[in-house]
Amino acid sequence: MSANLDAMIAARKRADLVAKLRQLAKPPAPPDVEICELCETTVPSDHRHLLHLVERRIVCTCEVCWAKHSGDPDFRPAGMRALWLEDFECSDEIWAGFQIPIGLAFFMRSGLTNQIVALYPSAVGATECELDLEAWERLVEANQSLGALDADGEALIVDRMSDPHQYVIAPIDECYRLVGLIKTRWEGISGGSAVEKAVPEFFAELRGKSATYTGGKR
Repeated sequence: MSANLDAMIAARKRADLVAKLRQLAKPPAPPDVEICELCETTVPSDHRHLLHLVERRIVCTCEVCWAKHSGDPDFRPAGMRALWLEDFECSDEIWAGFQIPIGLAFFMRSGLTNQIVALYPSAVGATECELDLEAWERLVEANQSLGALDADGEALIVDRMSDPHQYVIAPIDECYRLVGLIKTRWEGISGGSAVEKAVPEFFAELRGKSATYTGGKR
């Protein structure tokens, strides 16, 4: 298991390096124009997304590339549902067991390792942390809906910064959109008032469109 983990870490580092080199080689796109990251054609604002499993990043795609690469071993389509968990049970004791430094994080099941990965937003993007599996098992025991969490395509978002707390199973691209939103608005050491406003706005927008979220598009 250790050897497999070391190999995965090495593969992710190589993939990160390749991705950075590819970005440097690409000509800059015109302002406000979004492109497919696989074929470089322009795409509409409501384009589809894939998750690159090794690099663990969201890839913007056109319809053709989305259909062509959805079954590739390196990619996974973003999920299609936003499920609000109104009766979710997460005691302070269970949450403390995760040892996550802020009250906002998302939890996804990796299809590569079959392990639960916890990530939380910060000034530099998504920060991955080691997860106490016993705490996760206790959370699943209290909330059976987590047993059907779609690997790689969706994640559980936990927002304990709000009152009341919010819990939602959301498409993985929405989770990374939250991370990007916080990264772009982060100020100072703690994030500042802009982040305090950005998080409620994100959840209000997600709740508003959850009933019509279809086909992995947003």
